[in-house]
Amino acid sequence: MTELTTIQLNKEVVEKLKDVKEYPRQTYNELLIKLVTVFNAVKKKNSYDEFLHKIQQPKMKELWNNKEDEVWEDA
Repeated sequence: MTELTTIQLNKEVVEKLKDVKEYPRQTYNELLIKLVTVFNAVKKKNSYDEFLHKIQQPKMKELWNNKEDEVWEDA
């Protein structure tokens, strides 16, 4: 048997949850599981993007901070 709990939500939150339901009979439990899944996927993608950005920083500094480019600034 599945254990159930009761959580208290502001009425505003309940209204927002109603607005994002994919179909009228979708339960809040189903909806929250989907929201958490999507949130975790976005968080994972953002972590990957941050990782790529950090690895690219040294190379970008090397490419942008060089004497050849500075010569063109005075042309």
